[in-house]
Amino acid sequence: MRIVFNQKISWTNYHSGEEYVLGGLCCLLFLEYEARTGRMYKPPPPSTRRKNIEFEPLSTTALILEDRPANLPAKSVEEALRHRQEYDEMVAEAKKREIKEAHKRKKIMRERFKQEENIASAMVIWVNEILPNWEGMRATRRVRELWWQGLPPSVRGKVWSLAVGNELNITPELYEIFLSRAKERWKSFSETSSENDIEDAGASVADREASLELIKLDISRTFPSLYIFQKGGPYHDLLHSVLGAYTCYRPDVGYVQGMSFIAAVLILNLEEADAFIAFANLLNKPCQLAFFRVDHSMMLKYFAAFEVFFEENLPKLFLHFKSYSLTPDIYLIDWIFTLYSKSLPLDLACRVWDVFCRDGEEFLFRTGLGILRLYEDILLQMDFIHIAQFLTKLPEDITSERLFSCIAAIQMQNSNKKWAQVSFWL
Repeated sequence: MRIVFNQKISWTNYHSGEEYVLGGLCCLLFLEYEARTGRMYKPPPPSTRRKNIEFEPLSTTALILEDRPANLPAKSVEEALRHRQEYDEMVAEAKKREIKEAHKRKKIMRERFKQEENIASAMVIWVNEILPNWEGMRATRRVRELWWQGLPPSVRGKVWSLAVGNELNITPELYEIFLSRAKERWKSFSETSSENDIEDAGASVADREASLELIKLDISRTFPSLYIFQKGGPYHDLLHSVLGAYTCYRPDVGYVQGMSFIAAVLILNLEEADAFIAFANLLNKPCQLAFFRVDHSMMLKYFAAFEVFFEENLPKLFLHFKSYSLTPDIYLIDWIFTLYSKSLPLDLACRVWDVFCRDGEEFLFRTGLGILRLYEDILLQMDFIHIAQFLTKLPEDITSERLFSCIAAIQMQNSNKKWAQVSFWL
């Protein structure tokens, strides 16, 4: 049997005399019902719910234009004209918003296409010109300017590795040795130990290699929104391996909270062994070593140097912070420990890393001042508690263009002395 869905069939209920017009499919269904049951099908009577409604607006805005129901006084001419004007204004405003949103979407798309084109053209330059002649070109003005704009993701890991270097002369084979040692230690841990037992053990054992136990606790907190480093994620084991091998390689440092973010960013851009080599060399830099070994005297020198340039660049905000006795350690420690990878969106943090690999530790503190400059007006309106909370969790809508514009405005020179000279003499 062929069913015609759009065919209309007229049918009369002989019991009531009411006539119905039904679609072909509906008609076939009730005829089949009658044939099987021997009973006449009576379709429901048409709804009369709205029969007596005289006032039925088509939309919310149409309420303005509708005449009043007959049982109410009619609108005056002036009122009707005013309502028409209000309606026209609402429609015009809606159209304006629509046009504005459309322009905004087009602008975002244009910027995205432009960014993709810039990345593609920059990648060709990095691959064909700069990387093959790294030592001769890395310090040239052209390369430094291109570097400031951000590295193409496809060459980012390679450039980071070259810029960080390998002063420790770590080889992939050495990494495997320390990874094997870490795995042996993991095997010795009781599989039935609870997280509380692990935390207590890590706090009571003097040997820093016991911090292997603490790694398991911290990995779950690393970029939790990405769901790739947590247990069962594709990068969980890699992160666990790199951090475990490092604690065996540097028992004098061990594992310190914040390391997992640095290792995770490297793993996203490098192969496993290369990520470990870059990680170990990066943490061996004077600034990172001072913070991760909790060298209080060196940390205080860095904070003091930061305040010198803070006062130079943002005197009003500097005095505001001073009035609340708000010291740099309150917000800088977290930024330096994670190299901004926890505080900033990941793509923006990677761009900060790009220039950090170019300029060294100075850029970490310059970035901090750039953030303060970006939010200076907001921070000036806040008290101690709100400033600390704000700087601990920065707004998620921060963009690279705005931040790097503020960073570029920061001058890292005081009384003709640069960062290295000021931090050295303090």
